[in-house]
Amino acid sequence: MRHQVADQLDFGLDADAVVNELQAQREALRMPDADVTMYRAFFKGAEADRLFQTLLRHTDWEQKKIRIYGKYVDLPRLTAWYGDPGKSYSYSGISMHPNPWTETLLEIKDRVDSETQLRFNSVLLSLYRSGQDSLSWHQDDEPELGEDPVIASVSFGDTRSFQFRHKANKKLKPVSIDLTHGSLLIMKGSTQRLWVHQVPKTTRPVGPRINLTFRIIY
Repeated sequence: MRHQVADQLDFGLDADAVVNELQAQREALRMPDADVTMYRAFFKGAEADRLFQTLLRHTDWEQKKIRIYGKYVDLPRLTAWYGDPGKSYSYSGISMHPNPWTETLLEIKDRVDSETQLRFNSVLLSLYRSGQDSLSWHQDDEPELGEDPVIASVSFGDTRSFQFRHKANKKLKPVSIDLTHGSLLIMKGSTQRLWVHQVPKTTRPVGPRINLTFRIIY
């Protein structure tokens, strides 16, 4: 958390107070066979607003297509892939090659790296333009992510529901959590092996939401 603490100290806050604040907002989800932690306001207020607007306007968004029952249809969201050179990624028949990191993405990544004590080398950005954009049930278990990958998910914009469902134990009820503006969700351990997750469509009026899932590509 060195960089995050340094940023806060510029405003005259005590380093211990910043660490205590992060610890206070950390919430471990009660999910067997999983390790999921939520920070509801990892990025706050004007900072979260600034990052959202910058990403919305300056990301190289693409409309990808996926094949369903022999037909190619638009992916129900816009996406972009950024990362270190050579860190390509494939999922659902889509191959993505990295754009170079931007200053804004590195700013966000630095904060996430500091909190997780990891060095992520890539990020998938998704733009949900309205409640009709969605993400179907899946798990992030592609070979290039390695065994039991750590996925750090940052959200900006309007709140959307994020749902988990255990793959084998049908007696377990699905788990739902709201991903709020500026939040950070960390999934690690056996989460990707034993649970699937989705962002369902919604009929309620919602504005754009941007999600960043930081990953380590091997």
